[in-house]
Amino acid sequence: MINKINQIKEELEGLSATDLGAVEELRIKYLSKKGAISLLFNDFRTVSADQKKAMGQALNELKNYATERINALRESLETADTVDLSLDLTRTPAPIALGSRHPLSIVKEEIISIFSRLGFTVAEGPEIEDDWHVFSSLNFAADHPARDMQDTFFIQRNPDVLLRTHTSSVQSRVMEHTEPPIRIICPGRVYRNEAISARAHCFFHQVEALYVDKNVSFADLRQTLLYFAREMFGPETQIRLRPSYFPFTEPSAEMDISCNLCGGKGCSFCKHTGWVEILGCGMVDPNVLESCGIDSKEYSGFALGMGVERITNLKYQVKDLRMFSENDKRFLEEFQSAH
Repeated sequence: MINKINQIKEELEGLSATDLGAVEELRIKYLSKKGAISLLFNDFRTVSADQKKAMGQALNELKNYATERINALRESLETADTVDLSLDLTRTPAPIALGSRHPLSIVKEEIISIFSRLGFTVAEGPEIEDDWHVFSSLNFAADHPARDMQDTFFIQRNPDVLLRTHTSSVQSRVMEHTEPPIRIICPGRVYRNEAISARAHCFFHQVEALYVDKNVSFADLRQTLLYFAREMFGPETQIRLRPSYFPFTEPSAEMDISCNLCGGKGCSFCKHTGWVEILGCGMVDPNVLESCGIDSKEYSGFALGMGVERITNLKYQVKDLRMFSENDKRFLEEFQSAH
């Protein structure tokens, strides 16, 4: 009898089942009135008196073990039947279409990626700023038109608290607290009090770059701009720089690129000039360096800034600036393959 007990125990150790019906078959096989263990209890009457105690204990242990093994199989299968771990119970019953990244985010990250390959790191600052960081530290005269309320949103009519009109304020904050060399790129949202139309909005996005070190020249600026233009718009892209004016750079320039639609031959998009303006740039004015605590006799630098919406328009020919902020799903779905 002890051999039969050991044999059944080995069988119980290897029990498995794929469904509750199979578990019930195992229960009948071992624990029913005509099951293997019940038949052993019937044979127990033939055991000699001196072995009854040990054999009875072994039979009881076998029955308990069989009951535990079969119950464990049943519980595991019942849990699997009632809980589907792959099902997200927080989802709505309606199908949810996958979204896409916003075109401005796609282009902004591409700009950051290009400048990061040149060693520029991202710097950020507050959107609610003070007059010093937005205007005064950047060489804006007290009577400069940009200080007028037609262009700037002031907070509670306080002339010293305003929504930043450009991300150059981030540059002045970094220069105040950082020892050169400084090589940063400043992406962010800016605000100007303008009438909303297909070509303008009261808020938009900029990316500005700043490089301050010893012996930085206009040639360094030009090569940086050429690298950026060809990485963004293609290796055949040409650039040209036209003299301009900004309070915080001297000399200053506007940069045009050869039209990426007609290849510089002239079309309606570039107004048949072959060139499209994309950004402003220049050498950092010595007054700006000095106001931020940097010795202009030892250090020089260049700065550049561009509108993300402008670059996005050039890449994807979006004609209405308002479409970027209307959150129209049909418009956004057009950019699913752009990233």
